[in-house]
Amino acid sequence: MAGELPFEQPLLELKAKIEELRNFGSERQMDFSDEIARLENRYEQLAAELYSSMSTSQKMQLARHPQRPTTLDYIQLIFTDYMELHGDRLYGDDLAIIGGLARLGGIPVTVIGHQKGKDTKDNIARHFGMPHPDGLRKGLRLMKQANKFKRPIITFIDTPGAYPGSAAEERGQGEAIARNLMEMASFGVPILCVVIGEGGSGGALALGVGNRVFMLENSIYSVSTPEAASSILYKDATRSGEAAEAMKITADHILKLGVIDAIIPEPRGGAHRDLASLAEVIKETLINNLQELVVLSEKELVEDRYKKFRKIGRFTYTQEGNHNHA
Repeated sequence: MAGELPFEQPLLELKAKIEELRNFGSERQMDFSDEIARLENRYEQLAAELYSSMSTSQKMQLARHPQRPTTLDYIQLIFTDYMELHGDRLYGDDLAIIGGLARLGGIPVTVIGHQKGKDTKDNIARHFGMPHPDGLRKGLRLMKQANKFKRPIITFIDTPGAYPGSAAEERGQGEAIARNLMEMASFGVPILCVVIGEGGSGGALALGVGNRVFMLENSIYSVSTPEAASSILYKDATRSGEAAEAMKITADHILKLGVIDAIIPEPRGGAHRDLASLAEVIKETLINNLQELVVLSEKELVEDRYKKFRKIGRFTYTQEGNHNHA
């Protein structure tokens, strides 16, 4: 195991004991197979218990895991003939957003996503996956091109949020997000969105207006980062775990609220444990849903998308004036 998180420490310690006993038996030519088997059974039981009862805070840690697969990782395994396109034709080429042309099961598509870095230098170049307005406008340019040539659009969402710096504000961050929302709502092609890590604030929503929206099992989706929310609500950024619980940001919560259509299961321990098998599941999910959507007309696709988002956040009212979320 590599890259263990703090809550996974008991598994790491038990694994170390197993390896120590195995090595000791090999050196002394002694048979500890029964003891090793017992510890391995205990390891499996502990892992099952740990990963089946994770808290919101622990799932948030997995969503932000430094080894968690990125958009490029999935593109390489899910699509063929990928050709990346660059620039927004207005300002520059924001590396926090990548996209281009590809084939999904032989079907020409446009694929776009947030891209986090693989190391510190890469993360700095990509703004840790937080797009500037030019990144969002690059994504919109590619989506308009897809709409013109009748190519389905696939987006991968993985960002803490839109870049919060003054340069981004000066170049129209809010307008760029709003325009993406408006334009995506009107496209007459199928749009499929997958939250693969963090789905944070407007930076996520700017790629998230789809006919079908999915979340990986250990991803999160929220109006702001838990750290920002705890700073606002509690005046204390260290209470981010408490804020995360209150915000209902995990895939299970988001599915119950009707914001997403389905949860894509991950390998035990997170997406980084078995990227290849997870990519196959995502690919199958995308192809199956795309086959359902390609038979719809342009008008029907727009209407389908409209109804999906209109039904989110419905309330029922009682005679007393109290209201409950439907």
